[in-house]
Amino acid sequence: MKDRIIIILALLALSLPSLASAPGPVDAGDAFLQQLQKRDSVLIADQIRYGFRLEALPDGSGLMLPEWKEDNADSLMVVRTWQLDTLGVKKKAGLMDIEASVVLAAFEEGLYKLPDIPVVRKLPDGQVDTLIFKGLELDVRTMPVDTAAFKPHDIKGQIRYPVTFKEAAFYVGILLIAAGIIALIVWLIVRRRRRLSGEGVVKDPPYIVALRKLDRYRGNKLWAPEKQKQFYSGITDVLREYMAGRFGIGAMEMTTAEIFDGLKDSGIAPELMDETKELFLTSDLVKFAKMTVSDEENVKAVPAAVRFVTATWKEEEKVEEKEGEDVL
Repeated sequence: MKDRIIIILALLALSLPSLASAPGPVDAGDAFLQQLQKRDSVLIADQIRYGFRLEALPDGSGLMLPEWKEDNADSLMVVRTWQLDTLGVKKKAGLMDIEASVVLAAFEEGLYKLPDIPVVRKLPDGQVDTLIFKGLELDVRTMPVDTAAFKPHDIKGQIRYPVTFKEAAFYVGILLIAAGIIALIVWLIVRRRRRLSGEGVVKDPPYIVALRKLDRYRGNKLWAPEKQKQFYSGITDVLREYMAGRFGIGAMEMTTAEIFDGLKDSGIAPELMDETKELFLTSDLVKFAKMTVSDEENVKAVPAAVRFVTATWKEEEKVEEKEGEDVL
């Protein structure tokens, strides 16, 4: 319906000379003045809606609105030209309530006398009349400045609000996780270095290590001819490690003759020395001459090695006890 009114309005504007015979103006009441900004006063550059309302306008009526004249264009200007809005429609009666307004803005302080609004109305039956809406006063103010107490200030910087715990929690969590990962990596590196260097590891005495390793060779699982080299090499290698740790000789790089030549002054019983030397000689024959040893000889190998370890270990304890008594 609003579109229909606008079309009729355009036609009336084109046929303005034909309205010269319209009857005299009719007082239609006051215009309205509505501030678009929600303030208790109108300040410079505030936008104001200025217009009128018509109630019970028959459907099919035409309106001709006045052209706004900007007598003081520098101080009061039209921001938006006329606009029609339908407030309500009574379909059965064919009546409607409309509102028309322009948007104004003042750029100087003062009291403005807004002009009356003449509206030519043409009813569906052809009757034409002129409605006059009485103009209002517009009081435009500005913010008062106390020139006596006024002091210029620098431009204020951007307002910075304090950081909340919720905002910082995410970044604090990331830092804690990163610190935990770094600490874990450092701990693993230090632990690996200590393990490789043997630092912080409590080492068992040589005889404990030797007896533990010799226990692996008990039984007959390595007595087969094709496995005897592994059997005797393992037993003698354990004894070589024990001799190096117990007597301080380089047994791992020495031949059988060199080993027992180095043990002459170690205080080992002759029968124990002979038994152990025979074990080493048998091992050399198995490794280098591919000799096959009988099961009776294989049975004696591990017990002979164990006797050498336990006997020399006990001799070491006796020497340490005697040294302790001499000190006292």
